[in-house]
Amino acid sequence: MPDFAVIVPAAGSSSRFGSANKLLQPLGGRPVLTWTLGCFAGRADVRQIVVAAADADAVADCVRRLEPSQRDKVKLCPGGRCRAESVRSALQATSEQIPWVAVHDAARPLASAALIDRVFAAAIQHGAAAAAVAAQLTIKQALGPLPAPVIRTLPRDQLWTMQTPQAMARRDLLDAFAACPIPLADVTDDLQLLELLGKQVWLVEGEERNLKITTPTDLQLASALIS
Repeated sequence: MPDFAVIVPAAGSSSRFGSANKLLQPLGGRPVLTWTLGCFAGRADVRQIVVAAADADAVADCVRRLEPSQRDKVKLCPGGRCRAESVRSALQATSEQIPWVAVHDAARPLASAALIDRVFAAAIQHGAAAAAVAAQLTIKQALGPLPAPVIRTLPRDQLWTMQTPQAMARRDLLDAFAACPIPLADVTDDLQLLELLGKQVWLVEGEERNLKITTPTDLQLASALIS
């Protein structure tokens, strides 16, 4: 397996979680972010992890909670004003010697090794890949805010809810940022950058367990899953 650098954007405001930083909340005795870093730090194919952080001291404390042999893989860089800016900042801080990069949400602490294997393998085979799960709810298109008339009902069997990690060639992501035709604040998904460049991206099977902690209820669910 070729080498990967993993980008972890961790400069968000956690506004939907409340006043506390969700990444620093305890989960099974360790901060959420430490769990997330641990998903990758022990992998032989991950040579570097770059965390884009707003609070470097707090993130450094999370790193210190990793196994001693894993800490040296982690590098910190400043975060941006939006997620895509944070990803770009971290991408520019990755080693030029590492040909592949993956982006993973800092608030997804339960990504399994099998899930990461699938994404990495598909990216190497097809150029870019990400985890996704089938949409479970009926989705209707309408021009919000509500109340608003329905434009159409989208076919659910063609809709997928995106997860991370999302993996691609480092050079492709650099090129996609350089050529991005829309404001970075409007980019909501990492593979979207490659799609805007005309690159083909692939989806692989995600996992319900790979939840993103957004609210206190999500944290309670994650606690139940690890216990």
